[in-house]
Amino acid sequence: MGLLHAVLALALLTPPSLAVAPSGPWDAFNIAPAAKTLWPTAVKTINGTVSSSSNLVGQSNAKKSATIHGNSWIALDFGKEVGGFITLSLTPSSPNASLSLAFSESPLFIGPISDDSAMSSQNQSYDGALKLPTPLPTGQWTMPTEKLRGGFRYLTIVATGSEAVSASNISVALSFMPHWDDLRAYTGYFYAPEEELLTRAWYAGAYTVQTNTVPLHTGRQANPFVPSAEGWLNNATLGIAGPIIVDGAKRDRAVWPGDMGIAVPTQIVSTFDLIATKNALGTMFAAINPKTGALPESGPPLSQLGSDTYHSHTLIGLYTYVLHTGDLDFLRTVWDNYTLAVGYLNGRVDTTGLLNVGGTRDWARVGQGGHNVEANAIYNRVLQTASSLATILNLTSLSTAWSANVTAHQATYNTLLYVPSVGLFKDNNTDTTIYPEDGNSFAILYNLTMNNTQVQSVSEGLTKNWNNLGPVAPELPGTIAPFIAGFELQAHFLAGQDARALDLMRRTWGFMLNTPSSVQSTLLEGFLANGSISYRSDHGYTFDAAYTSHSHGWSSGATSALSFYVLGLTITSPGGATFRVEPQPGNLTTVEGGYEVNGGWFGVKWNISGKEMTVDVESPGNSTGVVLLPPGFGVGTGVVVDGKAVRKEVVQMVESKGNSKMQVVVGGGKHVVVARKG
Repeated sequence: MGLLHAVLALALLTPPSLAVAPSGPWDAFNIAPAAKTLWPTAVKTINGTVSSSSNLVGQSNAKKSATIHGNSWIALDFGKEVGGFITLSLTPSSPNASLSLAFSESPLFIGPISDDSAMSSQNQSYDGALKLPTPLPTGQWTMPTEKLRGGFRYLTIVATGSEAVSASNISVALSFMPHWDDLRAYTGYFYAPEEELLTRAWYAGAYTVQTNTVPLHTGRQANPFVPSAEGWLNNATLGIAGPIIVDGAKRDRAVWPGDMGIAVPTQIVSTFDLIATKNALGTMFAAINPKTGALPESGPPLSQLGSDTYHSHTLIGLYTYVLHTGDLDFLRTVWDNYTLAVGYLNGRVDTTGLLNVGGTRDWARVGQGGHNVEANAIYNRVLQTASSLATILNLTSLSTAWSANVTAHQATYNTLLYVPSVGLFKDNNTDTTIYPEDGNSFAILYNLTMNNTQVQSVSEGLTKNWNNLGPVAPELPGTIAPFIAGFELQAHFLAGQDARALDLMRRTWGFMLNTPSSVQSTLLEGFLANGSISYRSDHGYTFDAAYTSHSHGWSSGATSALSFYVLGLTITSPGGATFRVEPQPGNLTTVEGGYEVNGGWFGVKWNISGKEMTVDVESPGNSTGVVLLPPGFGVGTGVVVDGKAVRKEVVQMVESKGNSKMQVVVGGGKHVVVARKG
């Protein structure tokens, strides 16, 4: 383990040289700030008496001051989710003056105490406020490093006594993505000119994950948890190297591999900031139980144990990382621990042929354990990706063995968990009336279904859980979980139901971005079916809506879905040697975007005009790809590439996502594919 620590600490601190995505109208949707020091953009609320309050807004008023009179407070709006350290200049009216600061993501919790981050509490006041030293300093003051506030939009300045205080030059020094000088310098982009919401959702997800990429020693202190009387501390060490990706800006501020299953694809298509991902994966593999092969559910300081699903997500995450980076050195470094961890799961398979869950902790669902449908779907994906990784390392016999297990397990999965009369997979092999969102979404996403009829049945069956805000998860009653909804999005796209997937995106991501209860720049951890942001109120969060995170990377599933499925661009071999373009337009007629992979640019722009579709493709010169046209295009009418009718050997009909599609082979460089609908 010591060698692993040393290798990672040396290799992971410097970001690679990354190119910036092309500029265009999509830049207006980029939420990331242009500077790392920000000033309030508006006065949100005043309680009591505050003189010259507008002097606290904007950098241009830095030398002017406002006076907060005794027992009064003012809430300032930074205009978006931010996080870091507040600096302000003070002139107390007397030695008895006192001041405190409070923070909130949602406007619902603006006031003299902060929303909660250290712990949930039914009185919604666990964190309290940050009291400034007494007597108050005169001149500039900056928050202590241990009091870093990871996520907020609103800052409330409170004169807690009867004496007035003058304040000026209030700013926040952003702490997230410390290794990036320009937070707006994305390596990918997405643009749907016909529908602003979709482009907004893409950039909101990208910015959410940026706020979740943090310095190494800024985790939520949890060993032990901070007593309520002391507020919060964000000075815990998060892993073996930084920067590192965590689950949320405000909380929990720890590595959670399940969350990374959504957040890392967001990184891939927006910033390609996979240094943070590599550090997180290295942290999880370094913490393996050397006797059992069990991986922890979360990284330090939480270091929670006992989750077979999050154990599996770590293993799948390694494949995702290697696929997009081609980093075989890292793969070889963790390979012994990786195979030990796969062996742990194999040892959980009992005489039924299914994984019998030992570690029942999970994403918040209820009913985990036994031969659970979600856990078994994720386990099958572990076997699939393990076989692929073994192939990459030329370990043929191991790859073959794991691949055989995939097939056998898939058959058992369907025999014991699929209910033909319902058309869905049940939660467990025992009698149950629960047909969960997670397990059914993963069954399609990870190819555990046996035929397209079954795929269509599951996709349609999932819509029975929907209300006007999105899918209400049967496995977490009364709750819409954007984490699982992100996987459901992908399932509908893979079923060829792009219109259905876009409908879901508009409901759930539209709500998160537009509800006045949210921060409206980054994405909610979750919410209730009635639109309340009191996520998990009766399932672990003690009815504390103030504890809900408003910037959670696991809710950014729309970002990668728009790039991978609507734009249609995916990488199919390590480092981008091969790629695939398969647009799924739904009701859209034009989309463009792209992203960098391992220093190479992949870009797509497609347009449908009447019965003609044009697909512009750009890729590195040494790459090879295929373009799959939507159903009907090119059939019987031929396909033109770069102005010439294509040869038969580079165009063929294939079955994909439940449809027959025309497939065209293209080499690296720039190409234009044109096809008519027959």
